[in-house]
Amino acid sequence: MDYVFMTDASCDLTKELVNEISVEVIPMEFHMEGKSYLHYTDCRMMSLDEFYNKVKTGVDVKTTQINYDTFTTYFENYLKAGKDIIYTGISTGLSGTYNTCLMAVKDLLEKYPDRKIIAIDSLCDSAGLGFLVYAAGKKYKEGASIEELAKFIEDTRLSVAHWFVVEDLDQLKRGGRISAVTATFGKALQIKPLISVDDGGHLINVGKIRGKSNVIPTLLKHFERDVENPKSQIIFVAHADNKEGALELKKQLKGKCKEVKICDIGPVIGAHVGSGMLAILFFGSRNLKS
Repeated sequence: MDYVFMTDASCDLTKELVNEISVEVIPMEFHMEGKSYLHYTDCRMMSLDEFYNKVKTGVDVKTTQINYDTFTTYFENYLKAGKDIIYTGISTGLSGTYNTCLMAVKDLLEKYPDRKIIAIDSLCDSAGLGFLVYAAGKKYKEGASIEELAKFIEDTRLSVAHWFVVEDLDQLKRGGRISAVTATFGKALQIKPLISVDDGGHLINVGKIRGKSNVIPTLLKHFERDVENPKSQIIFVAHADNKEGALELKKQLKGKCKEVKICDIGPVIGAHVGSGMLAILFFGSRNLKS
């Protein structure tokens, strides 16, 4: 190929899925216990088991957006080799990373005027971004031109439906997303936030689920309500330290779609949702009704 397809580590694609579609993933930084780590798809600096074990014991974690120099370094390696670049990453609704990318792109195009760099706001978050990147990566592997791939991403990004159920209310409290009182009562009543993504790429609290037994039925209900042509789709199930839930959801989806891929939520998103989150991603309607 005469161009490179790139994304960032917030996509939560496994190493195997990344290799399958030959996408380049820019690592993202997180901080724990006074140390800085980069999250790669192979988790080379910290395993997900270690990460979530620390989170569950109350260790504070902070994340950092990709900076200008990192974009410049990763992009320039390919530009020097005569390659064009297409990048789509974490939504502007969740991070300022994309706007930083645009600054780097502007300067690099002045330095390499014969090269092409296309940066697209995914308007997708976490494994929803991964779902979009995986679908686009299939087109990339099939030989789509850079313009064809850009059009595919722009045409399909708002068709990615995200449904997340968050288990760890303490982590939401630590991140300032809910109050201590809400967390306390939510835990006592076994209430779990049901979250989706709007057309601006923002995480939206759509409703509440009471009791663990209602998590998977709720995700299946929204899948069946909003999905388009499920039998032709590869569906993503994603989890944050909740493999048991992911496997059960995959089992429940058997016969309802073409295939199910399971993804692990990494530190970039796991820092905010904590352990236990379960999600389903598919092409359909972004229907924000609970």
